Amino acid sequence: MQAPAVTELMLSHFRSHRLTRLSLDGRPVAIHGPNGAGKTNILEAVSLLSPGRGLRRAAAEEFIRRPEAIGWKITADLAGREVGTGAEPGQPRTVTIDGKTAPQVALSGIARVVWLVPSMDRLWIEGAEGRRRFLDRLTMSFAPDHAQSVLTYEKAMRERNRLLKDMVRDAHWYHALERTMGEAGAAITAARRAALTRLAEAQEGAETAFPAAELSLTHPEGDLPEESDALTAALADGRGTDLRAGRTLTGPHRVDLSAVYTAKGVPAGQCSTGEQKALLVSLILTNARALAEDTGAPPLILLDEVAAHLDAGRRAALYDEICALGAQAWMTGTGPELFEDLSTRAQFLAVIERDGISEVGS
Repeated sequence: MQAPAVTELMLSHFRSHRLTRLSLDGRPVAIHGPNGAGKTNILEAVSLLSPGRGLRRAAAEEFIRRPEAIGWKITADLAGREVGTGAEPGQPRTVTIDGKTAPQVALSGIARVVWLVPSMDRLWIEGAEGRRRFLDRLTMSFAPDHAQSVLTYEKAMRERNRLLKDMVRDAHWYHALERTMGEAGAAITAARRAALTRLAEAQEGAETAFPAAELSLTHPEGDLPEESDALTAALADGRGTDLRAGRTLTGPHRVDLSAVYTAKGVPAGQCSTGEQKALLVSLILTNARALAEDTGAPPLILLDEVAAHLDAGRRAALYDEICALGAQAWMTGTGPELFEDLSTRAQFLAVIERDGISEVGS
């Protein structure tokens, strides 16, 4: 299977881009320009060619270019398919594929998209919520329906938490919600574990300049029940404690992702800043390798400002691994010199900002 690539991209009234049209040839894309010029906005647009809220987790309203405040639109030729997404003010985001309205999850059938952005740099030293989002994004790349399991679970949990805060003690109000949480929660845990297993397999024996990470799941309440009936029973048994806390204390929503630098046996949170970045790059590349093996084609890879935080040797190694995968990677940096090791293997784009409008040239 040929690697999926964006060969045409149009941004209309999206963030700082009033109207940007790009023609591409499938090679990696190196985007350079000063801070604030609108480079990351291009990567964000590409991230919206996959299900979800994109690499900034923004709401549809936030993409609207000001001061015009009219509807925004992104269209792309992606793997030979015409893909469009956009929204009118006050309306939810819509998706079209080959001119027909489609659910967001259908985008995963055209291409998978993985990314690494600067906000992830503190992943291993901040709270568990960010690591869960990172884990679920990895998991969704392998199993797109994982997103629906998470939504189903979270909706039922919000309703249960409302009952807990209102001190409702009648068990009948909880039964259906806890059954839904048990079923969705078991699916979430199974998909997460399958994703970690797949990543471990893809890391094993891979020739790479980036360090391997041993990943595992932890839960503050100890071992998390993984079967549907067991999780449903645990929720029922913990109702008294949850009533006192005013929230649900057991379930996959409290799981944390643990990572250990395999060669050193050191937890990621205790590694140097450079080692933490290298571990993140390693996981994204491992994710891409596994998806290439499973689907027959690598994903689109989005790397925002990653080159500036790697030494010259690892930067060159990163580019070599991307090209060996055959992936179309979209990368940003402040200057073209950061991408000189790519040479003719990449297409270069320069972005400048003039009067509040992003302009793109080659």
